[in-house]
Amino acid sequence: MDRLAPQSDPPSSSIFLAAGSQGKGAESLDKSIQPPANCNLVHKFSAFNKFILYENKLRFYIVASNASDSRHRIVKIDRTSQTDVVIVEDDTNYSGKQMSNMLKMLEDGNKASGGLGKARVIFGIAGFVKFTAGWYMIVISKRSVVALLGGHYLYHCENTEMIPVPSNHKIERPAEEQRLVNMFKQVDMSKNFYFSYSYDITSTLQNNLTKPERFNGIRWPFNDRYVWNFHMIAAPLKDSPTTGIRRPWLLPLIHGHVDQAKLTVLGRVVFVTLIARRSRHYAGARYLTRGVNEEGNVANEVETEQIVSEALTTPFYFPPAGPSTGEYQRRPSPQYTSYVQYRGSIPIYWTQETTSMTPRPPIEISVVDPFYVAASRHFDDLFARYGAPITVLNLIKRREPQPRESKLLDEYTQCVKYLNQFLPDEYKMVYRAWDMSRAYKEKTQDVISYLEDIAEVSIQMTGFFHSGAEPLAHCLHNGNFEENEHCRHSILLQNGICRTNCVDCLDRTNAAQFVFGKRALGHQLYALGVVASPNLPFDSDAVNMLTEMYHDHGDTIALQYTGSALVNRVETYRRMPHWNSHSRDIIENIRRFYANSLLDADKQAAINLFLGVAAERSLVLPPKRGQYQKWFQKRHLQVLYDVIECSSALCDFVNVGGEFWTEYYRPLLFTSLGKHFAYSMNSTLKLPGKTLKDIAYSPFLPHSTHPTHHPRLMAGVRRWIGAYPSSQHGFSKKALSSKQEVLKSDLPSTDDPRSSAALAKRLLHPDVPVEEQTEYLKYVDQCFALLEACNDEAEPEDKEIYERFVRKSKGVVEEGNSCDVYVTYVRIMEADDVGTCEEDLVATYEQWLG
Repeated sequence: MDRLAPQSDPPSSSIFLAAGSQGKGAESLDKSIQPPANCNLVHKFSAFNKFILYENKLRFYIVASNASDSRHRIVKIDRTSQTDVVIVEDDTNYSGKQMSNMLKMLEDGNKASGGLGKARVIFGIAGFVKFTAGWYMIVISKRSVVALLGGHYLYHCENTEMIPVPSNHKIERPAEEQRLVNMFKQVDMSKNFYFSYSYDITSTLQNNLTKPERFNGIRWPFNDRYVWNFHMIAAPLKDSPTTGIRRPWLLPLIHGHVDQAKLTVLGRVVFVTLIARRSRHYAGARYLTRGVNEEGNVANEVETEQIVSEALTTPFYFPPAGPSTGEYQRRPSPQYTSYVQYRGSIPIYWTQETTSMTPRPPIEISVVDPFYVAASRHFDDLFARYGAPITVLNLIKRREPQPRESKLLDEYTQCVKYLNQFLPDEYKMVYRAWDMSRAYKEKTQDVISYLEDIAEVSIQMTGFFHSGAEPLAHCLHNGNFEENEHCRHSILLQNGICRTNCVDCLDRTNAAQFVFGKRALGHQLYALGVVASPNLPFDSDAVNMLTEMYHDHGDTIALQYTGSALVNRVETYRRMPHWNSHSRDIIENIRRFYANSLLDADKQAAINLFLGVAAERSLVLPPKRGQYQKWFQKRHLQVLYDVIECSSALCDFVNVGGEFWTEYYRPLLFTSLGKHFAYSMNSTLKLPGKTLKDIAYSPFLPHSTHPTHHPRLMAGVRRWIGAYPSSQHGFSKKALSSKQEVLKSDLPSTDDPRSSAALAKRLLHPDVPVEEQTEYLKYVDQCFALLEACNDEAEPEDKEIYERFVRKSKGVVEEGNSCDVYVTYVRIMEADDVGTCEEDLVATYEQWLG
């Protein structure tokens, strides 16, 4: 017989779980180390991140270990049942020696069935799935690090394996079983699935830090809206009465996109993290999931979070000051900020039929609901999750030759107008409808600038999360050398959300979200004291890096929803398309049409099977219809994140936060610095054309827009094609003189050359003569000076040669080229010795011939 605890240890409580049968629940014994009597500091154990799977004919054994191999747990899964998954979880923490003794005892107790069996390393279990007969266990066999937050690693699932749970797997319908297995594998779990052992990746940073007790009394300790393997986790444990138990071997996976890069700002390192979470509700392919369903869930729902943090300390906290000051409490690190955006389909009932095989199927409003019940559920849920206010940015077309998107515009506008009339004035939704496509095509508006204005207003309304007070540098920059009442002394919270949509929530939506992210990045960096102004210019290294991150973000979301990458990118709306953008757009449109017409049906069936959604869904009990006027719940309109409560919760979180040192630095592993993720992360110094010398330059300065060409060559080209108006180059003699005046004013004063002020000025401004400075400015700006010349005026040398040619063609003899030279040459040629002629005369004659 096998035993789960050595006899020398006290009896341990175990958790017995079975799918299809009532299990015995037990409370979690994961206790925290008690602090000293004079200290309120509490530490949690480090997370389990290593797993060893032992397999024999009767059962699986899974040994979970932390990074330092100082704490272990064991789980047993029975393999004899064909219908149920029987899991026995021992929640006792074992040391390394105790676990070795445990494994020896299990080896002896299972000799009849072949001992413990072969061991293999896995990185967690994604869940269990059942088709026609018998259960399968989905294990993560390969992972890779993609991001780092507060000392917690975020991983990408690189590969999974499907292992049958019953040792004698009896399948009555093998053909149907194999068909369902192949359909299940169409959802590629090796692409865009992410997890973390110690950080709740299903929630935002603001939720994790300011609401650590949000899952108390809830069955699952994660936000199941974004957990795509929720069905595989919940199905085998549906009869378990336990709530809130953290099972380290069972990992929730999100589906979306995670990317991280770092800004190098004159020696300071700033991490920029982008996390996109795709909702599992009403998920599917492009033309098969449109609009909203009865529960208020919309298609293509994605929550995008932009986290900007400075790596002064690795964790979310500063260490306590120590015994010398009597301060034992950790202090929250003020170097973390985040901003959350939302995209989702238009929350009304509308469809597109793909049977006609047309590239752009007509849009039909399938159900006309005068009370907009589904939309009211959707917006009430947004109030509950994000708070108020809500900004609705609608980017669909207003005027079309054949009405298509404009149908949705009228209906959506009427929907928001109807729902807004019942909301209190201070909580009304801000609705902005703007035809972004027409503004770009007609060139009537600067698309990016207009979106930046909307973004600024929205960010001012909702705010963003900042885990600390306003930096003192702002007061110093404004000339106030003491803290005053105008400085923010508390944390900053985001209450509300900006909901962006177009017809597909892809191209236009991603460009708009990039502009919002760029504007939020400026505010986040300003809150961290990195920049002196939240206005970040385009064509700087920081904005270029953020642009690439949002391009990858948009391509990933588009591939998941339509099967092709983005068609229109940010450069398109900035009117800076790449030379191959037109051909790339054609290829992406063809790929999108092919995927939507021929592959979407199988893709939708695979997603429904993966998520546990019935193929033909019938509502036994329709959703309860709410009131027509009071469609919202009043408690959802209250302030979701209060500054006082969240500040207290943040202090509690950092004082109970788990240890990070062993998992982050891995002191027991012999490795090189180049393999450390924080060292090898993408950064602004790794952009094309960057070298190590660029570490001394700011990533927030825009690059020069004037290419360096030879002045005379540029002048010739301008004369050939017709020069541009000189006002475009912004160069004039006044500008040159103003530069000289600035240089003269910056010269050190000669009042007292021995004073400290004069010495500092000489060191900061080396003494260069004004003549040299003027000559250097002329040398640098001669290109633009030549461009300022009149377009029809040639270069002096070229003009002189041309005039000489015209005069010679008319027979005009110039001075110095008289006929006497020709007569002298002829006389010399008549001489007997022709070779004695003087070379100077020959050269003069050739010069005369021109």
